[in-house]
Amino acid sequence: HEDCRIIVRRVPAEQRRRERGWRRCARRGERCDTWRIQWPIIMDNVIHACKKQNAKLVFFDNVYCYGRVKGWMTEETPIKPVSKKGEARARIANMIQEEIGKGNLKALIARAPDFYGPQTPLSFINAMIFDNYAKSKKAQLMISDKFKHSIIFTPDAAKATALLGNTESAFNQVWHLPTDRNTLTMKQIADLSAEAFGAKAGYMVLPKWMLSALGLFIPVIKESIEMLYQNDSDYLFDSSKFDKTFDFKTTTYADGIRATTASYQSVKKK
Repeated sequence: HEDCRIIVRRVPAEQRRRERGWRRCARRGERCDTWRIQWPIIMDNVIHACKKQNAKLVFFDNVYCYGRVKGWMTEETPIKPVSKKGEARARIANMIQEEIGKGNLKALIARAPDFYGPQTPLSFINAMIFDNYAKSKKAQLMISDKFKHSIIFTPDAAKATALLGNTESAFNQVWHLPTDRNTLTMKQIADLSAEAFGAKAGYMVLPKWMLSALGLFIPVIKESIEMLYQNDSDYLFDSSKFDKTFDFKTTTYADGIRATTASYQSVKKK
């Protein structure tokens, strides 16, 4: 809605005191959980603004809220987070679902697994595999190379989210964004990436103890330790609901990896 704007509401005094404490922690270089407080506040304001302006909400989400899942993750998978990040995601998803249930909000939740693709620096797949091969280094994998791991091509995620947002019947539902069902192991992903770069296949597997040790010195790694359960078993994402509803050509892993590799090579030529 062109008139929709964020309505910032007064934050309770106790919450303001907590936030000042977290900011002091950040200045001292200590572990800081500000995002866990700030983000739900931001989303509360977004929901409030949408309700006030009668605007629709399209929320792009990941799968942290599901926690550890045996088998395929679907839109019906129970929300059972096993991490702090998952708890934050679950809280926001429940906020949205509650408002939908009350008839106060027209919204949809579009979920995606781990992602990769051209110009995608925040992807751990890009950072640990593509970035390293582009620098003629060995790729790095977390915990294991033998488990299957669903990953979504970022252009597919973007196009599909736009498609959902422009489809009236898609609202008031949860959707899994289109992901190649022919899921590969991390070894296969690394090997295909090396082949696309014309590099010698090679990678090192980082065990949990090593990541935990690095986390003592690198806060970002420390924050990721709780999510390692996604790498010690199959991580399978089902998007068949979307596939059956829309005429959408999902990018295969082979094509997506080639396109991602080409983006690195084009930047290098410049």
